[in-house]
Amino acid sequence: MRLAMFTNKFPIKGDTFLARDIRSLIEAGVSVDIFPMHRIDDGLWKWTPEILDEKSFPHDHVRGLTPVDALRELGPSSAGALPGFLSEAAAISRSAIGFGIGPLMKTSYVLPLAWAWSRRYGARYDHIMSYWGNYAATCAYMAHRLTGRDIPLSILLHAGTDLYRNQVYMEEKLLYADNVFVVCEFNREFLRIRFPRIYPAIEGKIRLHHLGLDFAELPFVADGRKPNIVLCVGRFDRLKGFDYVLRAAVELLRRGLDLEVEIVGDGDQAGALKSLARESGLADRVRFPGWLPFRGVQEAMRTATILVHPSADIGDAVPTVIKEAAALGLPVIGTSVAGIPELLDQGKCGVLVPPRDVKALSDAMERLLKDEALRHRYAADARAYAEEKFDLWANGRSLARQLVSTVRGAHVAV
Repeated sequence: MRLAMFTNKFPIKGDTFLARDIRSLIEAGVSVDIFPMHRIDDGLWKWTPEILDEKSFPHDHVRGLTPVDALRELGPSSAGALPGFLSEAAAISRSAIGFGIGPLMKTSYVLPLAWAWSRRYGARYDHIMSYWGNYAATCAYMAHRLTGRDIPLSILLHAGTDLYRNQVYMEEKLLYADNVFVVCEFNREFLRIRFPRIYPAIEGKIRLHHLGLDFAELPFVADGRKPNIVLCVGRFDRLKGFDYVLRAAVELLRRGLDLEVEIVGDGDQAGALKSLARESGLADRVRFPGWLPFRGVQEAMRTATILVHPSADIGDAVPTVIKEAAALGLPVIGTSVAGIPELLDQGKCGVLVPPRDVKALSDAMERLLKDEALRHRYAADARAYAEEKFDLWANGRSLARQLVSTVRGAHVAV
């Protein structure tokens, strides 16, 4: 099967799960081409996991386009399709206006890309899939409409960036798609609550797809860890809640517990987090190494004592770092937000605390830092659970079977 996969940016720093899914689909016999909305930045290839090297996925399978390409596709042969495109584009833009100027501008940017894609490549593929539900899905939807071909369209829904907010034309895309993949059961329930009017029509095509890990590159190590290192990994965003880890660290130092904190990543909240560390007297106990490549994050996880992922509100659905920590034998503390409880088997293989609760987080950190036997038990249970649920190759084969077996229109409601 030849699959056209639409995404926001590729290659990209940080989103290792996309590279893994591409590799698993290739291994399952699917030919994959990537259509990114952003311009291709060749300097970002170094951040791609080794599992998706150029031998397994040649770089020319990423087919970047720009709005200028759309102008090049205009001509006498396109006159018949243009009125339909403009009518559909107007309807999508009216939806985008309701979410503000930013969503409108992004929508206006991707619509010409859909035109160029459909004119240049639309006849090559057996299935169209958007890896996100936001502007990539809008582009995939429009491109699918313009091709006029009876091939399936699938959409994968993740988290805040493409499901929980700025739901431009979402009802129409959900109704039009043949498959709606979700990465956790929380997202299925979110769809039921957020879109009650159309949920009965889409319920039958909602399918769970766990983003997977290659356990061969994530060896389990429970022993030999430093005794007092608290690790956080991720984009520095308010919703991540990393400031609560710093506040909890202050409380634990007050209780007489010796610890150090390492926060790997970067983002809009970098200045605020560093200021909070200084003002709280943590300057000599907190490290901010910035973004690290995949191997660098692995090394940090191999030496840390615990991973804390204190999401303050729904933004992420299933943080990849929690899965990676579980695979590597690093015990996890997470908050009861979105799909995090599902990653920790509802608290059976990790500690769950309420979001934005410094005392509960401090107590959980103290408990795990002081109890090596408990850390070992959580680590072993988490690895076993991860192998059962998040095996990249098994999940990739399952996804490929679902894509190959999909028939256009079997579950579509327009």
